[in-house]
Amino acid sequence: MGQGGGGAVVAQQRTAKAGPEEELAARLRLLQELSGRGVRALARDTGLSSSSLSRYLGGQTVPPWPAVLALCRLVKRDPRPLRPLWERASSPLPAPPKTSRQVRPPSPPAGAPRPPRNDLPRDVPDFTGREAALAAVLDAVAGSRVVAVDGMAGVGKTCLAVHAAYRLAAERPDAQLYLDLHGFTEGREPLDPETALRSLLAALDVPSEKIPQEGGVEPLAACWRSELAGRRAVVVLDNAADAAQVRPLLPGAGPSVALITSRNRLLGLDEVPPVSLDVLSPEESAELLARASGEAGGSGGPGGRLAREPEAAAEVLRLCGHLPLALRLAAARLRHRPGWTVGILVERMAEGAGEFDTAFAMSVRQLDRAQRRLFRLLGELPGASFDEYVAAALADVPPRTALAMLEDLLDAHLVQQPAAGRYRLHDLVHQHARRAAAEHESPAERERALSRVLDYYVHAAAAADAAMPFPAGSRAASAGRAPAGLPRFPDKNAALAWFGAEYGNLMAAFHAAVAAGADAHVCELPRFMRAYFARRCGTTQLNVLFERSVDAARRLGDPLSLAEAHSDLGFARYNAGRMAEAGAAYEAAAPLVSRAGDALSQAELVLRRGYLKWDEGHVEEPLELFRTAGRLYEAAGCPMGAAHATAYEAWAMLQLGHREEAARLARRALEVPHSDPSWAPALTARITLGVAIAGEEPGEAVRHLHEALDLAREDGHKHNEAWCLNCLGVALRRMGRYEEALDAHRRAFALLDELFEEHWKIHFLNGYGETCRLAGLPEEALRLHRRALELAPEVGYRHEEALAHEGIAAVLDGTDPAAAEEHRAAARAVVGGLSPGPATTAR
Repeated sequence: MGQGGGGAVVAQQRTAKAGPEEELAARLRLLQELSGRGVRALARDTGLSSSSLSRYLGGQTVPPWPAVLALCRLVKRDPRPLRPLWERASSPLPAPPKTSRQVRPPSPPAGAPRPPRNDLPRDVPDFTGREAALAAVLDAVAGSRVVAVDGMAGVGKTCLAVHAAYRLAAERPDAQLYLDLHGFTEGREPLDPETALRSLLAALDVPSEKIPQEGGVEPLAACWRSELAGRRAVVVLDNAADAAQVRPLLPGAGPSVALITSRNRLLGLDEVPPVSLDVLSPEESAELLARASGEAGGSGGPGGRLAREPEAAAEVLRLCGHLPLALRLAAARLRHRPGWTVGILVERMAEGAGEFDTAFAMSVRQLDRAQRRLFRLLGELPGASFDEYVAAALADVPPRTALAMLEDLLDAHLVQQPAAGRYRLHDLVHQHARRAAAEHESPAERERALSRVLDYYVHAAAAADAAMPFPAGSRAASAGRAPAGLPRFPDKNAALAWFGAEYGNLMAAFHAAVAAGADAHVCELPRFMRAYFARRCGTTQLNVLFERSVDAARRLGDPLSLAEAHSDLGFARYNAGRMAEAGAAYEAAAPLVSRAGDALSQAELVLRRGYLKWDEGHVEEPLELFRTAGRLYEAAGCPMGAAHATAYEAWAMLQLGHREEAARLARRALEVPHSDPSWAPALTARITLGVAIAGEEPGEAVRHLHEALDLAREDGHKHNEAWCLNCLGVALRRMGRYEEALDAHRRAFALLDELFEEHWKIHFLNGYGETCRLAGLPEEALRLHRRALELAPEVGYRHEEALAHEGIAAVLDGTDPAAAEEHRAAARAVVGGLSPGPATTAR
């Protein structure tokens, strides 16, 4: 199954262990987000008091049922899915009795939610002074849940925000997020709000199906606030350029907090209290220098170098401008040079030009030649953070060598380590490195270094993509030269984690490749990111990437690259619901694929055209396309691809009422071994088989459907879970077990209501309606089929539109035969005169 017919989308989804009161409050906050109103406006429009509404949204009080009805009515949402939750919240079960023996909790089962995300950089062990500023930050957060820390470069804004975030994390354990907005990073544009929001939502493991794909920043911001509303999270938004950049990223209702840093006062955020930092006082500066150099105590300790040379120590403070960053760099030199006097340190620092360059240049001069070269080249990296593999590609050295050099740069305080295995440059250090590279490296060498980094990202993305094939295996990378070392990806979870950590860098590398005219990299990199985008990021940005890929492929003049780019662009358009544009892209790809003679690309294009034709309401043509794709995959020696095509042929045959053939094809698809049980074609085939044999082999049918349901739940994918439940309802209806069938349908719709996924219901409405008709609920059946008739044209699903007409006709047969016949005629017209056959029994 899966969104857009492209296979079940695999996503890790966080499932909070909240009580019914907290869960109900979170659902009510989602309704508030949908309304687009503040608490006062929402209270006015629903007739509730603002103080009571605040308690309902905060979870302090369970609202009366009429208040829930008023909120749902305002945003046009069905309140019935909330009723069981409201009842549990209104009458909570008593807590289990306490026992004297402590029982160790069991280990989480396979497929359990991952631990909460913690992206915060390391809290510095020598945090010094700032007592008043820290208190101001914590007080501001307690009052408004947001604070903005401003001050000059190097004054310690990030250090203070991160230190405060660790203090706040204990009461907000669900997530600790950090995002560098690059408001003042030399050589980089500030992160735009849309990209920032997608990065933050990905950090929360929000499935791509829940993330808005159209409409720009506002829907994304609403989704972000909605996700935060049900979590207790700390978010550090570092290095903001201005208020416009950061405003969409702020939390709404709920307990989550945000700490912002910027070199500018964010005057446009009137509601956010500011905390301004100045340089350290002389006493604080002396204490920090002593602690960071290993001579604890503000005087440097009895007999310490700082204590023995007070005048020289005071000169170090002056040369550093009392700035924490410069002080730590100077202290690092003293700590690693036990033979130096403080006077020698002053002499070395005095050779610099200013309070930053004195510290930076002095630290760089202590490096050996290879380390200095790596430091300079790090200023040329397109991304924000890096690991030893990226550094190895940049400097053209083995990863082991790169790691050793990075550790030396870390000791010299020239790089930071926000997390194990990850490194970054402070903006000021980055600026110094870029200037040094421009001065000491030739343009040709800087260009070669960037090319090596682009080579690395293409080949690493290809290796990660191969760990989660989409849909039938990936082509090997061919752009550039393979790097000396790549990370290992033993399974799809490791690959997803790598894509998540490198997402921002991959996007920066892509745009750097576009700017550099590296057309081969522009063509290949998006292809290897397709599976990750399908699981985490949705289709909006993927459409943009493939638009650039088409342009690059034209410049390359390679028919296969251009064919694949058009095909990929078409599939991105299709998943975004842009059906006509998808068809145009496929038409452009077809002759190019034929000319290139590549069987895998041809099979992929044929399969994609089958999805599109089916959703447009055709019957014979998509079936033949699925069969042709299977033959092409088999000829290319790709059994997984053939299984993918067979699974969708089986699903289509089931929808047409040919259950025996559907079951045969589904069993054939399931015979192809695959390491991932929740692999999309296997899930599709298992569901198809369960529905197909429900009447003849009910026991085996239920087993297959429950296995599919368990796999979807283990995979954390709510949409596939809903799909499994709906198909279970269809199968139980075919067995005559109407009450159980209705329960399965209701649970499927409850999941979609929980996700506020109205458009996804087009896949389920007609099947649910048919069950209602046979269960003796004709009015409910008519309502469901008519809703399908409204929704199908909006999303371009002509086949479901035809089924809706047939469903209405079946309900009206006994009361209004003339109207029933009109609907059957309309169904035939929708599919261009090709009746879908006895599909009403297969819905």
